[in-house]
Amino acid sequence: MLRSVCVVILVSLSLAVSAQRGAFVSVDELREQAFPGETLGWQTLWINKSQRAAIESILDHSFKSLRVRYWGKDQRTTWIFEEIGKELPITFGVIVEDQSIVDIVIMEYRESRGGEVRYPFFTAQFKGLGLKGDEELSLNHSVDGITGATLSVRAMKKIATLALFCHQLTPFSQSEHAKQAQIP
Repeated sequence: MLRSVCVVILVSLSLAVSAQRGAFVSVDELREQAFPGETLGWQTLWINKSQRAAIESILDHSFKSLRVRYWGKDQRTTWIFEEIGKELPITFGVIVEDQSIVDIVIMEYRESRGGEVRYPFFTAQFKGLGLKGDEELSLNHSVDGITGATLSVRAMKKIATLALFCHQLTPFSQSEHAKQAQIP
């Protein structure tokens, strides 16, 4: 009897842990969400030395890539980034338009805890967020955490900030009014 109770408890715990992990949004699904009906190709953002320093400041660790791939059209860009939660990478998709976040999604979650960050009750906090200012690389509003998901929350905040920063470096960050003002 005690043995069967232990087996039931262990199975229940393993199911709860595996429920945190998973692939939730594919690359194609993210692109369709960001640009419905469009078949956009990848754009490339080449990273220079000063941009790398800013990215490393946002992430609080080294960044080795020479480029970042994204989709862009009009004033909207969409980014896919990975950041370590506690021990494993979390894949995020971030849609940015007009210098603010339209949506942020967990594409793949690999950690055994903290998977609540993928649910709309949490991700809704990021909608409409931007950067504090040109010189300050942080979000312009606070984000409430989730008990037991502190490192996943921190990773998501870093990625949201990174996507907003990278968006500023693209030609898609300028408003139509600013673009027309530059035309001689």
